[in-house]
Amino acid sequence: MKTIEQFKFENKIAVEIREMDLFYGNFQALKKINMTIPENRITAMIGPSGCGKSTLLKSLNRMNDLVEGCRVEGVIQIGGQNIYDKAMNLSMLRKNVGMVFQRPNPFAMSVYDNIVYGPRTFGIKKKADLDEIVERSLKGAAMWEELKDRLNKSALGLSGGQQQRLCIARALAVEPQILLMDEPTSALDPISTGKIEELCTELKKDVTIVMVTHNMQQATRISDKTAFFLLGEMVEMGDTHKIFSMPENKKTEDYITGRFG
Repeated sequence: MKTIEQFKFENKIAVEIREMDLFYGNFQALKKINMTIPENRITAMIGPSGCGKSTLLKSLNRMNDLVEGCRVEGVIQIGGQNIYDKAMNLSMLRKNVGMVFQRPNPFAMSVYDNIVYGPRTFGIKKKADLDEIVERSLKGAAMWEELKDRLNKSALGLSGGQQQRLCIARALAVEPQILLMDEPTSALDPISTGKIEELCTELKKDVTIVMVTHNMQQATRISDKTAFFLLGEMVEMGDTHKIFSMPENKKTEDYITGRFG
């Protein structure tokens, strides 16, 4: 489905953030963030509560625009385009940069209607096309066999883990290039968490994933890159195995060894 323009990534870089500050009124939530997020990789953001991880994540598809008094300075480039430029097409941005939240939030409608909600918004009306998108999205979320006979049943009747994977399928239905995940397994049991981790590892072949997680074991299991945040600053970022085995910054070491946080 190519109903709307896509970002063109170069040099395998999906997102580049330079000298970014974010304010809520007079409060500075993020300070001088500089980071590069690689294409087709899982990048984990870790750090204690209130350190700015989710704030940064939501700034990547301008969800923070909805917060009164929010102001962003500096540059966030996706595919070479500054997404805070006044000319930025927000429909294009949010179609290509999807989001999955901490708690499953399926719409109070059928499984089928949840998935086709986005494609319909972008003008796809033919039932054959929508049927194909539903099958492709559910297969992408490793749920087709589970749900192919329940497409017309309410999504609210699914288990928590199934609801979260349905929300991932719903995000995949518009073919995003980047998927933002804000602690997507924190409300789930270990088996559902494992399924979503497996799914993320599979999805990164086609989609760039940026994930906020409080679960450091999760970061070590599935992420390629890890960034550690503290008090609104990015302290350190690097290959996950290096961050967890040989961090360069003492604050990173103290956090991952459980001395605080």
